[in-house]
Amino acid sequence: MKFQGTDQYVATDDLKLAVNAALKLQRPLLVKGEPGTGKTMLAEQVSEALGMPLLQWHIKSTTKAQQGLYEYDAVSRLRDSQLGEEKVKDIHNYIVKGTLWQAFEADQQVALLIDEIDKADIEFPNDLLRELDRMEFYCYETRQLIKAKHRPLVIITSNNEKDLPDAFLRRCFFHYIRFPDAAVMKQIVEVHFPHIKQDLLTAAIRHFYEVRNLPGLKKKPSTSELIDWLKLLVAEEIPAEALQSKDEKVSVPPLVGALLKNEQDLSLFEKLVYMARHNR
Repeated sequence: MKFQGTDQYVATDDLKLAVNAALKLQRPLLVKGEPGTGKTMLAEQVSEALGMPLLQWHIKSTTKAQQGLYEYDAVSRLRDSQLGEEKVKDIHNYIVKGTLWQAFEADQQVALLIDEIDKADIEFPNDLLRELDRMEFYCYETRQLIKAKHRPLVIITSNNEKDLPDAFLRRCFFHYIRFPDAAVMKQIVEVHFPHIKQDLLTAAIRHFYEVRNLPGLKKKPSTSELIDWLKLLVAEEIPAEALQSKDEKVSVPPLVGALLKNEQDLSLFEKLVYMARHNR
């Protein structure tokens, strides 16, 4: 079983190697990179390409590791006991299975996405070490040892907002998705817009990298924002000429609000354009 990429996802050779290495080593694949570089989509495409069901656990700042295993709904059991419900006698009725439990008990190998793990507190990754290493955990309320029927392919994403513990990193195969260059970006865009006019695509990508490479930007535009911008350009039938300045100077492109998401960056870009215009 090997991942060779899909028609819907442009995967570089080193990314394919990373996925297949994680499969071979039976270790979680930790994928880092800027927001919008396709980390979450990677898990979706890998599961589709390998014929694995995909389970997703999206991490928030308040997420606790225990929630991925299970939660005991004591409040519902207390309420049902007051109402004289028959099901209150069986504690299993009040165990809410988490994403890891679902992955462990699946009848076939699944892909498990733990998305944006760096959003949680620093102890979150350490709290999952044993479960991800041994592929088992104990449910104290039901006195069950839950073991994985099939070891899932675990894909963990991080936006690199905080450092992860060394003990956790040792158990993962690591890959950093570098921001694509113009040639790879062209391939990515053509997946989403197979019939886009080449002159519009060329001009849009040139403008995109001009904006992205501007020093001092608070938030650089990502691949997903380029896709959104092109979607607007195509929908509004903006011609390529509108993106091209006659004197080859930097200019403010139409619908730039799809690329720049705060007033500081927009102001910085407008100042650059003004300076370029007056330094001819």
